[in-house]
Amino acid sequence: MFLRFNRRIKDGKEHRYWNIVESKRCAGGKVVQRQVLYLGEINDSQHEAWCRQIEAFDEGARRHTQLALFPADRALPEHAQAHGVQVRLDAMALHRPRQWGACWLACHLHEQLGLNRFWADRLPDSREGTRWQHILQTLVCYRLIDPGSEWRLHRQWFEQSAMADLLGADYGLVEKNALYRCLDKLLPHKQALFSHLRQRWLDLFGATFEVLLYDLTSTYFESPPPGDEADKRRYGYSRDKRGDCIQVVIALIVTPEGFPLAYEVLAGNTADCTTLRDMLRKIEAQYGKANRIWVMDRGIPSEEVLAEMRAADPPISYLVGTPKGRLSRLEKGLLTLPWQAVREGVDVKLLPQDQELYVLAQSRARIHKERAMRRRKLKWLWARLKQIAAMDLDREELLMKLGAARAQARAAWRLIDIEVAPHSATFSFALNRKKLRQVRRREGRYLLRTNLCGKDPAQLWQFYIQLVEVEAAFKTMKDDLQLRPIYHQLEERIEAHIFVAFLAYCLHVTLRARLKPLAPGLTPRAVLDKLAAVQMLDVQFPTTDGRTLILSRYTELTVDQRLLVRQLNLDLPPQPPPRISAPGKIAPVSTHPM
Repeated sequence: MFLRFNRRIKDGKEHRYWNIVESKRCAGGKVVQRQVLYLGEINDSQHEAWCRQIEAFDEGARRHTQLALFPADRALPEHAQAHGVQVRLDAMALHRPRQWGACWLACHLHEQLGLNRFWADRLPDSREGTRWQHILQTLVCYRLIDPGSEWRLHRQWFEQSAMADLLGADYGLVEKNALYRCLDKLLPHKQALFSHLRQRWLDLFGATFEVLLYDLTSTYFESPPPGDEADKRRYGYSRDKRGDCIQVVIALIVTPEGFPLAYEVLAGNTADCTTLRDMLRKIEAQYGKANRIWVMDRGIPSEEVLAEMRAADPPISYLVGTPKGRLSRLEKGLLTLPWQAVREGVDVKLLPQDQELYVLAQSRARIHKERAMRRRKLKWLWARLKQIAAMDLDREELLMKLGAARAQARAAWRLIDIEVAPHSATFSFALNRKKLRQVRRREGRYLLRTNLCGKDPAQLWQFYIQLVEVEAAFKTMKDDLQLRPIYHQLEERIEAHIFVAFLAYCLHVTLRARLKPLAPGLTPRAVLDKLAAVQMLDVQFPTTDGRTLILSRYTELTVDQRLLVRQLNLDLPPQPPPRISAPGKIAPVSTHPM
C-alpha cells in the first residue's frame, strides 16, 4: 500500500487530496490499484503518521500468531490424560456468519461516552431479568450502523449481528415488546443526559461552550393527523418539501465543533421565531448563567427577543443572519463605507447602529459559487421556456408546464418577466436586467447583526459560517441515521425514537472527533462500512463422543482494517473462549487438553 494524491487547482491555489491505495496483481501481469481509504487534505504530520503505519504493514517479517486452544505455558498434568477429547477435523463446519466489526466499534464508542455508567442506575435490570440498559445500547448501535425499524431489529438484524456476543446476551434481548417498553423509560432522563454529555465532550475533546449554534428542522409522518389536539404532530412549514404531511419540529443546539448540547421536540406548526425565548431559559436553567454567544440564522429571533437579550443581566450575546430585505434599507449607509479585508477572500463593512453592529460580509468564493448556481439554473430555465414556446399545447397544458418549470427553478424564475396571453395558449418572456443586476450585487454577501460591537469582524464571520455544523447534524440524523421514517403512533414513543437517534448521533460525533486529527476526509460512515466487513462465525468440530466443540471467532482483519484500528489506537478484544456442546446444553470448554 502507498499514499497517492490527486491535484486540483482552485482559486489559483493547488490542493492535494490524498488516498491510501493498494496495488493488486491480476491475470496476465496487469496491476490494478484499489482505493483503500480517502483521507482528503492532510498536513505534513498527518502524512508522516499514515506513512509510518503503512510501512509497518508492509514489512515482510510481520506475521500473525495463531492462538492455541489451550494455554501453552502449562505442563500436561498426568491426571488429565483421561479427559482428552478427539475432534474430527474433516467434519469441521462454519455456522452463523454475522457482522462484528462495526458492532464492536459502536460498543466501544458507547463505553467511551460513559453511557454504560450513566444508564446503570437509571435503567436497572427488571426482576424478570430484562436488561434494559443493553436493550437501549442495541437500539442505539443499530441506529448508528444499519438504521431501520424496531420490527426489523427484532425480526432480522439482531441475529445477523454480533451484538449478542458483545453484550453477553441472547435473542431475548430484542423481544418485540421489550424494545417498545424500553422506549417508554427514556424521556425522563433527557436533561440528565445533556449534562452528562457536556462533561464528556469537555473531558474527551476539551470542548468549549461559549459559542452555541441554534437551528431548527422538521421531520414528517406519512400518516393521518392525530385526533388529540394536544399532539405535537401538526401541519406546518416543511423543510422536506412535504407540506402535505403532518410533522414535528426539532430544535438543536450544537457547539462549533458539532458536539450536541441539547435538543427539543416541538409541535409541527411551531413558528421559528417563537422558540428562542424558551431555549434560552432552558439552557440557563440547566447550565447556569454564562457569557455565551448565540449564533442563529435569520427568521429565528424576533425583535422582541433580541431586545430582551440586550437588556439581560449580563447581556446575552448574539450573532444572527439578517434577511436581504433589510440590506435595501441600510444600503445608503453601507455604500460610503470602505471594505476591510478580514482574511484572504473575505471583506466586510461595519455599520454601528444603536446598541448593535451590522456586518456586511462578502466572500469571493461564495460569489463564484452562487453565480455559477444562478447561471446554471437561468440557462436551464431559458432553454425550457423556449421548448415550451415551440410546443402545440392548449392553455391548461401550457400553464401546467410553466408551473412545473417554475417549481424547478424558482430563483431564476424571478429574473424573467413572463406574460401569458389572457385567452390563448401563448406567452412571451424576457430577461429582467434590473433584477439581474440587483441579484449580482448581492451574490456572496451576507448581512449579519450582532450586539458584540467590540469583536473582531473576522471572528464574527467565522462564527457565522460555522452554522453549517447544525445543518450537517440535521443531514446526518435524517440521511445517515435515518431519523425518518417514524413508524410509531404514540407521541411519547415518537419522542423516544428521536431520543435514540440523538444518542446515535452522539456516537457518530465522537467517532468524527477522533478521526478529524487523522484526516479531514475520513468520515465515520466510511470507517463503519470498512469495519462492517469483519465477521464473526462459529467454527464447529464434531467430537468422537457425539458432542461439538464450538469456537466463535471474528475474522482476521485485512490490511486496511488493521490500519484503521491502529490509527484509532484501539485494542482488539480477545477471541471468545471455546465452548463444547452436549445434547440440549452448551457449556464452557474444559481447560484439559485434547
